[in-house]
Amino acid sequence: MSDSDIGFMTAAELAGAYRRGAVSPVEVVRMLLVRIGRLNPRLNAYNLVDEAAALEQARASEARWRAGNPLSPLDGVPASIKDIILTKGWPTLRGSLTVNPDQAWNEDAPAVARLREAGCVLLGKTTTPEFGWKGVTDSPLTGITRNPWNTDTTPGGSSGGASAQVAAGLGPLAIGTDGGGSIRIPAAFAGITGLKPSFGRVPAHPLSPFGTVAHLGPMTRDVRDAALMLRELARPDPRDWFGLPWQDTDYTADLEAGIAGWRIAYSPRLGFAKVDAAVAADVRRAVQVLADLGAIVEEVDPPIDSDCTEMFHTHWFAGAYNALLNLPEAEFARLDPGLLKTYRMGKAISLADYMRAANARGRLGAAMRDFHQRYTLLVTPSLAVPAFEAGRLAPADMGDAYWTAWTPFTYPFNLTQQPALSVPCGFTADGLPIGLQIVGPMHRDDLVLRAGAAYQSASDWHRRRPEMAA
Repeated sequence: MSDSDIGFMTAAELAGAYRRGAVSPVEVVRMLLVRIGRLNPRLNAYNLVDEAAALEQARASEARWRAGNPLSPLDGVPASIKDIILTKGWPTLRGSLTVNPDQAWNEDAPAVARLREAGCVLLGKTTTPEFGWKGVTDSPLTGITRNPWNTDTTPGGSSGGASAQVAAGLGPLAIGTDGGGSIRIPAAFAGITGLKPSFGRVPAHPLSPFGTVAHLGPMTRDVRDAALMLRELARPDPRDWFGLPWQDTDYTADLEAGIAGWRIAYSPRLGFAKVDAAVAADVRRAVQVLADLGAIVEEVDPPIDSDCTEMFHTHWFAGAYNALLNLPEAEFARLDPGLLKTYRMGKAISLADYMRAANARGRLGAAMRDFHQRYTLLVTPSLAVPAFEAGRLAPADMGDAYWTAWTPFTYPFNLTQQPALSVPCGFTADGLPIGLQIVGPMHRDDLVLRAGAAYQSASDWHRRRPEMAA
């Protein structure tokens, strides 16, 4: 097999090949390291690759498979960690010149620990904007990360290194974080699958400075891999006091059971968003596929309106202030200017303003729980626009707009903490991916995954490969 063949195998396919002895974890890792060496300089997806550690882990996995004792269905499958998540032995620099790399890095975050325990081979860390503050990926530390479908465009953010990695066949699994869309935005722009699980489903430590809008989750080539990965990531960790009670759920068990008879709400604009025509058309066609699969689809808007933007900004700006609260004054000059501006807006938020936003958030969450008494799922576009020029915060025709101007479909569900999945559902005439977002009731990650799998069983968008990654 070529490194391209290996690069685009799913985790489930790799595990099957390991089981049959058709390929070994060592062979896979060696081929992926070759691909990373060839393609990463153009993409800037990884900011750290540890070849020696990856090969050592691959050799241990290979021995387990030969003995017939893999640790999990993901044993030997390569994965990456977003460089905002603590990883033992590797610096976590958060895209920032202000983080000193010369310190002890001897703790794994829960998600990293769970992948190690599952036997995954950790290849390295993926790029992020500084402290994950925006929906694209460039930073003072690592520069601009680019989209494999068109390297002039952004792969989204803040988990943009992860999306570029998976889309380009530089590793099938990635852990991302999502505080306002940071898994789903890059999943949509790069044509991969990205799940923001229910808040607390994947334990976090330390808690994000952006607070309870921030989730961790899988970024993969298809829904089955996301389900396999979620089973491991969701295992409990006492360090997260927001963690949900442990349920030994096999998220792959009912993936193929279909969605016939489900009541699905389809909101093309959430009642207020301006959506690119190509995005709107492809999402509408995807919704028809869900109807053809037996779902009862009704075009209806959920109880969300444009006031949600100010509510989210209050939480997000306050989080940026919190993230930089203890930064020495001399270091502020080294920050991304946009992050510094966001920090200053957060500093200006009063306690009364924050509490008003918190109360409004509670009302929104309750309204969405009521909405899902009537509808099994809600589907929307993942984003209002396709990928745009790399290095910009917003499309050129939006001028100096904040990143939330083109992400109206993502951040509301960080406020409500519901599970939300982005799957590829088409391409623009210029060959840029388009995403469909599937939102479920709180704690029903299984329903979101099952609907995503049903859609992918009837489409092949998730199997497309960027030309530059051939």
